[in-house]
Amino acid sequence: MDNHSKEVRSYNMSRIRSINSKPETIVRKYLFSKGLRYRKNVKTLPGKPDIVLTKYKTIVFVNGCFWHGHQNCKYFVMPKSNTEYWNKKILNNIARDEVTYQQLSELGWNVIIVWECQLKKDKRENTLEYLYYNILRNIK
Repeated sequence: MDNHSKEVRSYNMSRIRSINSKPETIVRKYLFSKGLRYRKNVKTLPGKPDIVLTKYKTIVFVNGCFWHGHQNCKYFVMPKSNTEYWNKKILNNIARDEVTYQQLSELGWNVIIVWECQLKKDKRENTLEYLYYNILRNIK
């Protein structure tokens, strides 16, 4: 059973953003501070990637642990109400992500996924440094 009324739940869900989320902003600000320039949410590429670094032929997706079904993550917990709906929704998201990553790889892009949980304060610095060096590694 849901702890919120239908109206409160609807409001809460409406506040969840698909672009310019806090984790996405953290990654973008870090990359910009390192001198990397990028484009956001490029509609002409499969999956409308969060961050596109054309010079490095690299794409970065900043995925929310819940919405993208991050396995073995404490931030991904299947809701106890309407489980059938959520299970189907998350599995569809995972399948769509895999197809998108494959399409981008076939187009010659290096695809990097950063999970929301990797940007928590205790892991953020290591995650961002690893991301930065992973991007630089792909310079041609």
